[in-house]
Amino acid sequence: MSRPPTFLPPPCTRADVLRTSRGDFAVLDARPENGPAKGTALLLPGYTGSKEDFIALLEPLAHAGYRVVSVDGRGQYQTPGPPNPDAYAQRELALDVLAQAEALDSGPLHLLGHSLGGQISRAAVLLDPAPFRTFTVMSSGPAAIAPGQRQKVQLLSEVLGTMEMAEVWDAMRAFEPPEEAETDGEDLRRRWLLHNPVQLITTGRQLTVEPDRVDELAAVQPLPKHVISGERDDTWPVPLFDDMARRLGALRTVVAGAGHSPNTDRPGETAAAIAGFWSRH
Repeated sequence: MSRPPTFLPPPCTRADVLRTSRGDFAVLDARPENGPAKGTALLLPGYTGSKEDFIALLEPLAHAGYRVVSVDGRGQYQTPGPPNPDAYAQRELALDVLAQAEALDSGPLHLLGHSLGGQISRAAVLLDPAPFRTFTVMSSGPAAIAPGQRQKVQLLSEVLGTMEMAEVWDAMRAFEPPEEAETDGEDLRRRWLLHNPVQLITTGRQLTVEPDRVDELAAVQPLPKHVISGERDDTWPVPLFDDMARRLGALRTVVAGAGHSPNTDRPGETAAAIAGFWSRH
């Protein structure tokens, strides 16, 4: 679970609703305060995450001249979702991304997906790359998550099927170090309780069975690609990111001192790397 440093958006950002042909999505919309934007970016969070996972990136990216829209996907936090598992099939979530791109009506977008959001973004690009100027994959591997993480996700899915969200939260917190259990506990709990458990079960399974589609993505040309991660990662081994970047012919960035969520671990360095890539395209 990504732990944003705060759930309070910076001054350049407003909480809003993006209305699309496939429904309404809660977003954080950050804009440059001086002059028009150089471009627009759409950011997708990971499993158990939300648009707030990018909150520390919004101000530096806006200061770099970009409009940045981070989104709660269907069933995530402040975007409601139905109780039907079919609504969270990867293709459906990818079609949501394409609808969001269309609704932003800003010309080609810089697309970025973190972890699960990276695989959903990849599926969107493979359906239709036309709306996107660049594609950045952040801490999102080429295929299914590592075996140890698969076991954790499968266990979570089992308890989500039998326990209330509040009970699951209490159980998860009981196993965390005390210093983590105290950090933004109420904000994180509120977010967890608003997640749709069917979304978590369905997308969790996707993470455990996702096939390697790197060669398909490499064939999408001309689309500049960027693979960014921390120097350590417990969800996919870092060498997999290195190899994926090579296969894609992508820019590769490793953020020193960061783990699976460089967006929250080292936001300044991460924003600089992202904006630098965007500025070249």
